[in-house]
Amino acid sequence: MLDNNLQSEKPFDLNQGKKAWVVAVDMGYGHQRTAYPLRDIALGRLVINANNYLGIPKKDKSFWHNTRSFYEFISRFRRIPFMGERVYKIYDSLQRIVGYYPKRDLSKSNFSGKMMFSFIRTGWGHDLVINLAKNPVPIISTFFAPAFMAEEFKYPAPIYCVICDADIARAWVSLNPKESEIKYFASNNWTRDRLGLYGVKPENVILTGYPLPKENIGRNLEIVKKDVSYRLLNLDPTDRYRRLYAPLIKANLGALPAMPNHPLTIMFSIGGAGAQKEIALQIIQSLKEKIKAKELRFIISVGTRQKLGEYFQRHIADLQLDGWLHLLWAPTFREYFEKFNQALRTTDILMTKPSELSFYAGLGIPIVIAPPLGSQEDFNRRWLLHVGAGVDQGDAKYTDQWLFDMLETGDLAEVAMQGFVEIEKMGTYNIEKIIQNEKVKNKN
Repeated sequence: MLDNNLQSEKPFDLNQGKKAWVVAVDMGYGHQRTAYPLRDIALGRLVINANNYLGIPKKDKSFWHNTRSFYEFISRFRRIPFMGERVYKIYDSLQRIVGYYPKRDLSKSNFSGKMMFSFIRTGWGHDLVINLAKNPVPIISTFFAPAFMAEEFKYPAPIYCVICDADIARAWVSLNPKESEIKYFASNNWTRDRLGLYGVKPENVILTGYPLPKENIGRNLEIVKKDVSYRLLNLDPTDRYRRLYAPLIKANLGALPAMPNHPLTIMFSIGGAGAQKEIALQIIQSLKEKIKAKELRFIISVGTRQKLGEYFQRHIADLQLDGWLHLLWAPTFREYFEKFNQALRTTDILMTKPSELSFYAGLGIPIVIAPPLGSQEDFNRRWLLHVGAGVDQGDAKYTDQWLFDMLETGDLAEVAMQGFVEIEKMGTYNIEKIIQNEKVKNKN
């Protein structure tokens, strides 16, 4: 059986109208979360996991499994004093994003890219591509490896790759980018410009924005505007921000409601490797008196990791927080993302490491940035601070002080509006339109 998959066990010869193959990998949440909003244009509304599909050859599955296990081990090992940080730095150097300036030609392939293609050329991913080619509609991959596999094995339809970070390493681009026909859906200006430095042809880079969930956006932004309107009331209890920026608020949201529709709510989202669970516990300890007093509601999002949920249950059982502390968990990615996206609608502050969730600041949710893990997250953090949609987390032990100071001054309301105004929110719809046009071109 497939484990923790967005898809069910079904063969590749689905015949439900030509749309697109949406391909991800279940290595952490980033690539799965990016694929989830695109399910409406996926054949059978299913996401194919390149590392875990029905009939995957044993050698391919083993290779993917070992890669995932090594990454999770390194992520956890990093917490070991002295030695852990040194080992992680060596690993991270293989996927390091170099500085953007001075602008220069970065198209030359590197060691990690050459290694990946050497594995592909020995047959890694060939079975996946052969199966997808039975129904040759466009491929949309949220990870670069399946896109490379498709091009290497001559997939007979367009290949798209969705960028799920604010900046990317050279590994996202083929060995010969000027010859490659892979098209990229760029998440922001940074990735668009970075792809140019890596040598990707301008016509193969499309600035769409990151694909955010439709259930949090609405076809005409009606859902997100409503949610931000209520959220601002909780984020600006002294009315300071709303007085200063009333014209901006009215122009973007219209009239605000008289009362919030939910209590002040914080969500702490734990990454796939569970590396920041201790930080979450420190924050809960700091805020427990305010939670007991029902001044705020706290959600711990633990994803699909049952053991991680059990860890928190053990550590918070004696706090007696009277239902105002919730664990958000589900056994599958699909159920988890459904619950997570619904919970976001009444979440006022999102605490998370700067992963793909950085783009969720576009929903008008201020991101309190937990310590980043790796080069990609360092750049995600820089981007969030650059657009004003996030703030660095203070000392977890004193969250009850610095967080409420930011609420009193209206700073978090300002951060929420910055994210809402500055970040593209229609990425999912933009990608759908491109695929629909691609379908028309394929018919002619």
